[in-house]
Amino acid sequence: MPVRSHVVAEPASSRSLFDKCRTYTVPDDLRAAGLFTFFRTIESGQDPVVTMGGREMIMLGSNNYLGLTSHPKIKERAIEAIRKYGAGCAGSRLLNGTLDIHVELEERLAVFMKKPACVTFSTGFLVNLGVISSLAGKGDSIYLDRQDHACIYDGARLAVGAEVKKFKHNDPADLRRLLALNGDRGGRMLVVDGVFSMEGDIAPLPEYTAICDDYDVAFMVDDAHGVGVLGKNGRGTAEHFGLEHKVDLIMGTFSKSLATVGGFVVGEPDVIKFIKHRARALMFTAAPPPASVAAVLAALDIIESEPERRERLWENTRFMMTALRAIGFDCGNSATPVIPIVVGADMLAFQMAKRLDDEGVFVNAVVSPGSPPGRALIRTSYMATHTKAHLTRALEAFRKVGRELGLVS
Repeated sequence: MPVRSHVVAEPASSRSLFDKCRTYTVPDDLRAAGLFTFFRTIESGQDPVVTMGGREMIMLGSNNYLGLTSHPKIKERAIEAIRKYGAGCAGSRLLNGTLDIHVELEERLAVFMKKPACVTFSTGFLVNLGVISSLAGKGDSIYLDRQDHACIYDGARLAVGAEVKKFKHNDPADLRRLLALNGDRGGRMLVVDGVFSMEGDIAPLPEYTAICDDYDVAFMVDDAHGVGVLGKNGRGTAEHFGLEHKVDLIMGTFSKSLATVGGFVVGEPDVIKFIKHRARALMFTAAPPPASVAAVLAALDIIESEPERRERLWENTRFMMTALRAIGFDCGNSATPVIPIVVGADMLAFQMAKRLDDEGVFVNAVVSPGSPPGRALIRTSYMATHTKAHLTRALEAFRKVGRELGLVS
């Protein structure tokens, strides 16, 4: 006799902890106003054109900078890895989860990044949680840019006993002032984004490296949005400035230019050994799955053999930066394929994102705390695989919607 399916209603909880959940209405308010543009469902790969609800959309909201997520060689390497190793590692790197391809990838990344040692994590977020919290502790001081990524701040909060000190965004003078004022008792660590993910501006590494030398500060750069994009060989912000030998630790992610999910950090062998044996975010989470590891190995092959892919990315970036500014948009201080359109008010950002969605262009509305209060923006980002036809169609929508909302004349 067939079993009838039924849904059992869960009893209403009286737990006071959940009171704030029941009164949280921001998503519902945006939906009611027809302005909710989060958690949109995409029915295709992260390509220049994606499918949503049966509609084709120009994708200007992805971090797939080199257009590698759908590359045939990467997909085939991932499939081969699944055939050989299965879908997962069923354990942490520390215990049973280290495969030979994990070791191969770490050796390959160290060579690619011109650093002697590397360790990989399951996500880029976990890299910063694990590295910062394992290296800094009681009596130490961690210096952070006020606009550093959330995972940098979370990693610093997990550094038990360490003091977090914030300086003005991209302001070496303010960092130097803080260091001179504070009589730090323990070690000092500076952590900044190489490329800031919301507005696409680049950290002033030459000034920071000089300050770190003057004050004996360990220097870590989160280059999630720089690796694959900046530098002659795509090694990121430190290569862009010719300062790879002056940055102690460089963190990167696999979820942008490297086409999959995961993360890594490179540095001197003793430091990497310490992180491997002390970072809770590495020791107590499952190892990166075989398909992801194989995908990164294939992505590195393509990055090294196809420099023209990065050249096309920069051609598209220059084209869009020039065109958006010519229309009259405020694109901030971006110097990378992340190009913001600064609109100011949160509601205006939501309105613009929704109207662009209506026009067939996928962008991201960024409001506080993702951007400073009063500096809401539309975040756009570009791929090597965008064609001029894609970008021209998007510009027509930007011009139309910008005029409707009074952002441009």
